Amino acid sequence: MKIAIGGIATESCTFSPLPTQLEDFRILRQSDAQFDSLYPFLADHPQVDFHGTITAKALPGGPVEASAYATLKNDMLNGLRSLLPLDGVYLDMHGAMNVQGMDDAEGDLISAVRDLVGRDCPIAASYDLHGNVSQRIMTQLDIISGYRTAPHIDTIETRARTMSLLLRCLQAQTRPHKAFVQIPVGLPGEKTSTEWQPGNGIYAAIPGEIDGEHVWDATIQVGYVWADEPRMTACAIAIGSDESKIIRAANRLAQRFWDRRAEFQFGVEALSIDGCIRRALAVDAGTVLISDSGDNLTAGGPGDVTAFLERALEHQPADMVYAGITDEAAVRACLEAGTGGEVALALGGKLDDRNSQPLPVRGEVEFIKADADNPQVVLRLGGIRVLLSARRTSFQRRQQFLDLGILPEQQSIIVVKIGYLVPELKAMATGGSFLALSPGAVNQDITALPFRRIQRPCYPFDADMRWTPNAQLYSRCAGKTE
Repeated sequence: MKIAIGGIATESCTFSPLPTQLEDFRILRQSDAQFDSLYPFLADHPQVDFHGTITAKALPGGPVEASAYATLKNDMLNGLRSLLPLDGVYLDMHGAMNVQGMDDAEGDLISAVRDLVGRDCPIAASYDLHGNVSQRIMTQLDIISGYRTAPHIDTIETRARTMSLLLRCLQAQTRPHKAFVQIPVGLPGEKTSTEWQPGNGIYAAIPGEIDGEHVWDATIQVGYVWADEPRMTACAIAIGSDESKIIRAANRLAQRFWDRRAEFQFGVEALSIDGCIRRALAVDAGTVLISDSGDNLTAGGPGDVTAFLERALEHQPADMVYAGITDEAAVRACLEAGTGGEVALALGGKLDDRNSQPLPVRGEVEFIKADADNPQVVLRLGGIRVLLSARRTSFQRRQQFLDLGILPEQQSIIVVKIGYLVPELKAMATGGSFLALSPGAVNQDITALPFRRIQRPCYPFDADMRWTPNAQLYSRCAGKTE
């Protein structure tokens, strides 16, 4: 069997003024050393001839520039064209990409793949659980399966499961039916983590809907809420050979999610910026982690909103690490001053001028990481050390702090531009953690954001609405059923 692998994956905040450009994508090909680390399970199928086209991934940001998307799409399609005929296609997606001037970018890409490979070639896609699924996508895909954890610790497992479902189609020469129901709920990921209830219990129920024979797989998509487009919503999906059973499975999952919609809450105490700082200062021991959630880079925030830092400077904590601010001009000025040099800067507020203005500061350059692609600097402002990056950088790993001369365990307060804490950051929070309800493109107060194009009614925008799930059946794309 000959199977192609490809994908274009990012998460696009339509409220961000910062477009995602071609240079923001990390493009991997089969010849790259990192390719095998994404798909280690391919070695389990020596009888299959796998061919990588391109796998392009970008840090969440604003809408993708149309020209960048066109370049990536054409590159992937040309790679597929050179491999024809194909027995199957696996697409490694995210599911919440927005392209300037286009809704449902994944629907556009998957439709183009379908037009190229034909109706007899099964197409499977793995999704982040924060992807937004449309009817167009369900029509064109044979298989779709999503993550079941947030933070995402099952990425490889999900890719492997999706590939196994594709191989099942090929080996048995069959295609599954698909049941899909959009759930009119839009919630931020910070409330829908699977590390606490009700998300934990809702996702734990998914395997119970899968019998392996009649229902092959089932998925719940929380969706990505900071996308002002019609497909922004949660959904439930089931695929399998028995139409009635997959419809019932999708409806049950959707009903379970809907029934508990009002129970989704933040997993840690969520306070104002000042409230978080005061609570952190009152902790006697350990390291406190604070999420500057409104400018969360992992959800699409530009990464240079200074609201939290401005308030922190008013409090003047004796020991705080602020990670960080994206500001290429400020980094260059620090590099010119050198370690120990004093600089006066208008910091941040350049990428997201809707939610922030440059903050005048004067400080000392404490540490320089001279990286050709992304130089970084530690700027000391009294008791606050600000981590500056030339390129948008999400600080999620302990090693990133060590590389800048900072031992996380010795810090009293660390602030990160993130939402819920990924496992490595959570392990660092020995003194507890808080979520700051800060301003930015991915503001947690979603009902206050200027949505214009989402489908209504939708919870929590229409808090009193009523709804009953009614899954839509999508027959197989081609081939035969079991």
